[in-house]
Amino acid sequence: MLLHDTALIYGRHLRQSLRSRFALLFGVLMPLLYLLFFGPLLTDLPLGGEGSSWQVLVPGLLLQLGLFGASFAGFSIIIEKSQGVVERMRVTPVSRLALLLGRVLRDATVFVFQAVLLVLAALVMGLRAPLPGVLIGFAFVGLLTVSLASLSYALAMKVRTPQEFGPAINAMTMPMMLLSGLMLPMTLGPTWLDVLSHFVPFRYLVDAVRAAYVGSYATAPMLYGVLVAVAFAGVAVTVGTRVFRTAGA
Repeated sequence: MLLHDTALIYGRHLRQSLRSRFALLFGVLMPLLYLLFFGPLLTDLPLGGEGSSWQVLVPGLLLQLGLFGASFAGFSIIIEKSQGVVERMRVTPVSRLALLLGRVLRDATVFVFQAVLLVLAALVMGLRAPLPGVLIGFAFVGLLTVSLASLSYALAMKVRTPQEFGPAINAMTMPMMLLSGLMLPMTLGPTWLDVLSHFVPFRYLVDAVRAAYVGSYATAPMLYGVLVAVAFAGVAVTVGTRVFRTAGA
């Protein structure tokens, strides 16, 4: 029943996304602008890591796509709450876990699709990376989306208006972006900043994807990245499901 219910919710929300093709493509615009206008500035610069500047920048942009896109996914829940959609679905026998999983799997599908478009554009501009590394990057985008979208939906179930939701999300995502080394490796900064960034779980995902893009799979950054990504997803889905079960009950 869980698989059946999840497939129903997933299909419903995916059809909604497919009907809005403009929004589907517009979501990749910001990382694409970074790629087009920021990427050429880094060409041939020593960035303190293995690989080319594109192998440093593109993994960061992929995870930036998941970070900002998934973090703001909860806006849709706020709209559905105001229209009574959430309450009507909560009184059905559909699994509460399926109500969450269907949504976050739709989000993961959308952002992985956008990540594919971003990588294709990066290949045109000069990115060279092994195919397994690129596929690993997509897997990390999917896991990050599931994690952050689950927490975003949980928060959206707790707040009443978009005016409460937006500032809270900004307060969480900006430190994650600045301290994770999305744009440039944190090793380029002062020692205290590099040490502080290790307390941000998102940094381990960035390091893991960069390692994958240079073909380093059996390494400590990859191991730490996988462990953090899986643990984060498990905790986030658990929190999100609990909120869906209790909010408004």
